[in-house]
Amino acid sequence: MTTEYSGRGDPKRVMELLWGAPERARRGPRPRLSVERVVEAATAIADAEGLAALSMRRVAERLGVTAMSLYTYVPGKAELLDLMLDRVCAETAKPQDVPGGWRGRLALVARESRALYLRHPWLLHVATNRPVLGPNLIARYDYELRAVEGVGLSDVEMDLVVTMVGDYVHGAVRGALAAAALPRETGVSDEQWWAELSPLLEKAHDPARFPVATRVGAAAGEEFAAALDPARAFEFGLARLLDGIAVLVEGR
Repeated sequence: MTTEYSGRGDPKRVMELLWGAPERARRGPRPRLSVERVVEAATAIADAEGLAALSMRRVAERLGVTAMSLYTYVPGKAELLDLMLDRVCAETAKPQDVPGGWRGRLALVARESRALYLRHPWLLHVATNRPVLGPNLIARYDYELRAVEGVGLSDVEMDLVVTMVGDYVHGAVRGALAAAALPRETGVSDEQWWAELSPLLEKAHDPARFPVATRVGAAAGEEFAAALDPARAFEFGLARLLDGIAVLVEGR
């Protein structure tokens, strides 16, 4: 799937829309829509069909208006994408009392981020190297940083830790979503696929040649009843990641 990029539109206009600048005067009848409704409709399309299906025309159809009328609310698709990114960031829970100290807080950050990706898989296909900093995006970043506030890390290290956790979640969710999509895309469940392949594997596979793979693969397959368990792998990897961060924190 093609990667989209944040910040490719008119950042000045997006900032005005994100931070509540006064609406531009319009002639004619009272507007039927709002920027929020346009962004909500666009997000629903992307959630259901992916970013490839998103266009100003599709959003207009969903709202029952002409495509040209949308441009009085949002300059174009690039700006719309920036607004969508900030909107979904508002969904991330930000509880203040989290047990487990910095480790519990950082684990919650990772799990909330994973949940956000699972609700909005299109986020995986948006590069945010140049984000337009809206209120929800900044609030989320501030909350994530506070997970490791006061534990002895420098400001730069705090940023790097949060970035590392985000990168881990991004990679883990990408694999999980790909695994979940396979049965839908192929029409064949994992159980059906392995059942069909097993007789061929039994003939071709040589345990004496691949003893470790045979032993570990059999144990994992029996444990997961599948080739992998994305949710369990996520939690295992997250725990090891936090172990590594603990070495850094405790060293201070």
